[in-house]
Amino acid sequence: MPRSASTPKKVLVVDDSALMRKVLREVLTDAGFQVEAARSGMEGVDLAQQFLPDVVTLDINMPEMDGLTALSLLMSIRPTPVVMVSSLTQQGTISTLEALALGAVDYVAKPGGTISLNLKDISDELVRKVRTASTARVRSGVRPPGQTQATALRRAPGRSRPPSASSEHAELRSGRAGGSLSFKPALTPGLAAPPARLGMPEGLVVIGVSTGGPRTLEEVLPRLPADFPWPVLVAQHMPPHFTAAFAQRMDQLCALQVRECNGPMPLQAGQILVAQGGHDMVVVERLGRLLAQPAPEARAYPWHPCVDVLMDSAMQHMPCERLVGVLLTGMGDDGAASMARLRQRGGHTIAESAETAIVYGMPQELVNRQGAECVLPAHHIGDQLRSWARPH
Repeated sequence: MPRSASTPKKVLVVDDSALMRKVLREVLTDAGFQVEAARSGMEGVDLAQQFLPDVVTLDINMPEMDGLTALSLLMSIRPTPVVMVSSLTQQGTISTLEALALGAVDYVAKPGGTISLNLKDISDELVRKVRTASTARVRSGVRPPGQTQATALRRAPGRSRPPSASSEHAELRSGRAGGSLSFKPALTPGLAAPPARLGMPEGLVVIGVSTGGPRTLEEVLPRLPADFPWPVLVAQHMPPHFTAAFAQRMDQLCALQVRECNGPMPLQAGQILVAQGGHDMVVVERLGRLLAQPAPEARAYPWHPCVDVLMDSAMQHMPCERLVGVLLTGMGDDGAASMARLRQRGGHTIAESAETAIVYGMPQELVNRQGAECVLPAHHIGDQLRSWARPH
């Protein structure tokens, strides 16, 4: 029976800590949610099938059944938006990224110290992310732990390509477009070669993404071959401590080298730079060369690393016709204004379609502003980027 619009959204809290369950329940109940709680991963999976929650908050470290196993089971039995509540330890960060690859929508850093006090500091973030998750599109076909795309395409250090891949991925890494791909979209032809200028790449791709981004980027970036001729800059809304581990994970997945931009780094072909959490990323010119570098978070913007800041800085230093802006899943409108300006000035833009966007906020804003040249599902965006970058 359809739920009334006035019916409170239901949240299932899964955590082995009685104190954490109590505090999470209080925070979410005060925010207007109907809340149930489970003490273990197995109990959470069972209760989810009875309670039918709109969102699940899930701890990672639990006895008997850890959060990653519970997440995998939940996504197989009853796909539900999940917000991970995890620690900021190195292992906690790695496990959280694995959870995002398995289908979790978002995460909240579990506070240390006195939980009942420190959790109040992140209560607004928790409520906001649970509300966003309640509207998220949950992807089907989740991969079980240990069988993610990253493990299938892992690249050994010093190698330009993964040692093994499916025939489709092998073709993508060779730089050949089309071929045996079952989907052949009507791709815009490659851009004309620009006038030569020392220190300036032939083209530049700027990608903005937020909620649901890590898993979506796993569908976009690995489709770029090792000889992709343009640098790629990624502004993924993430806090400090996460972006370094995220870049390392993506580096194992992609044919291109992926690095966190934690200092001035030249824009060069064959490289993807991920903005460092706790900073914005900007394009600058030094001694005739273009570089990306961290910058203090711009207070005028609520989301960081900020897509608009990055895109505007790129337009200041490169001809717009040599820029491509890609706006992927995420709540809000970060990147929509700057990419709409890019399109008006002759640049190229792609908005992820509602078909695959986990949260169709940021790309929808770009479409609404008539700033999207192409609207594509995530798994076809790499094809379009390869077509534009192909020399003609």
